[in-house]
Amino acid sequence: MRKRSAGPVGAVRRAGPGDGGRERGVVPAPAHGDWLTLGKDGRLSLYAPTDGGLLRWTETAVGGPAWSGPHFVPVQGLTDLTVVQGADTYVHFLGRRERERADGGTGVDVVHAIQYQTGLAFTEWRSLGNPHRDPAQGRALGRPVGAVAADGTVHVLVPDAHGGLALRREAPNGKWRAWEDLSGTGIDTPPATVSLAGGRVEVCAATASGVLLWRQAAPGGDFEGPRGLALRPVPGTVVALETGPERATFFWADAGTGGVGAWREGDWPVALGGAPTGEPCARLRTVVDGYDSVVLACRDRDGSAVLGVGGTENEAAGFWWYALGESCRGVPALARDGHGRVVMALIGGDGTPKVARQEAGSGLTLTRWRSLED
Repeated sequence: MRKRSAGPVGAVRRAGPGDGGRERGVVPAPAHGDWLTLGKDGRLSLYAPTDGGLLRWTETAVGGPAWSGPHFVPVQGLTDLTVVQGADTYVHFLGRRERERADGGTGVDVVHAIQYQTGLAFTEWRSLGNPHRDPAQGRALGRPVGAVAADGTVHVLVPDAHGGLALRREAPNGKWRAWEDLSGTGIDTPPATVSLAGGRVEVCAATASGVLLWRQAAPGGDFEGPRGLALRPVPGTVVALETGPERATFFWADAGTGGVGAWREGDWPVALGGAPTGEPCARLRTVVDGYDSVVLACRDRDGSAVLGVGGTENEAAGFWWYALGESCRGVPALARDGHGRVVMALIGGDGTPKVARQEAGSGLTLTRWRSLED
């Protein structure tokens, strides 16, 4: 694995009275991606965007239940924040940033920062630029998403102004390659990415007419595709999870049935039920009662959080949904804590982060919700 330099660090401080609404840790909506992460030391961290930057909460001990925070990380101009974690446990932050240009117009670029250790400072926010040189086209750039390959190589993907997909990734020497055009058409929402244990990365993007899929033929290689698939996801709802050796399953909100759908190479699509909004599901692979299982979490049409559980690559045998009786904003997050228990996080209807943890015993039952502001 390539060695990284910690580099200059950005400020991380306790949010205080001078931070407006940040002293209470209230956020308008969650970040995108995996915004609940498990560090190498076994502690969970939760990240959420706020005015002028982002907020971070961290477990004070492995398995909780207490959390420290919120701690405020300043970064001006972010319109979107995506969190992605690699197998090395480093947490990467990708943002779409808007700033005033010298000519008075608005400039847009993609920025990136890293947190190497739980609860410690970030690196500086580095600009990755914009695939478009024309400022007007650059302002049409979409929200970036990321994937960290098994060797630690960071991949940044973003819908461009032409309805295609742009890629920027690290080179073997740690420097960033130039922007690459992966082509495609009709893409106006961020794609889904999956980093497979064998080192390859796959990317899936939904359009109004179907799905486009890109795959690396070998770790670190070029992306093949796009290949068109006759699936009907709601654009912006596709997520991916490695469910077998070098094999990904894709989940989405289905435009035809209104429920959640699942598909992987070599199988037919399967309807999983549920009633999601036009947002993606959080996803996690874990063991429940001794069975390899997939857990999904999303917000249903009445704004409440729901949890779904089924056998890994055995969706046709049944997928069970449970209403959790808690309103939430945006997409929940799922992770395992330092003791291997499933933890679900959400941003409550009042803008306060909350978590619930898997209880001991059979099945997947969650504890009562704990506000991180308690």
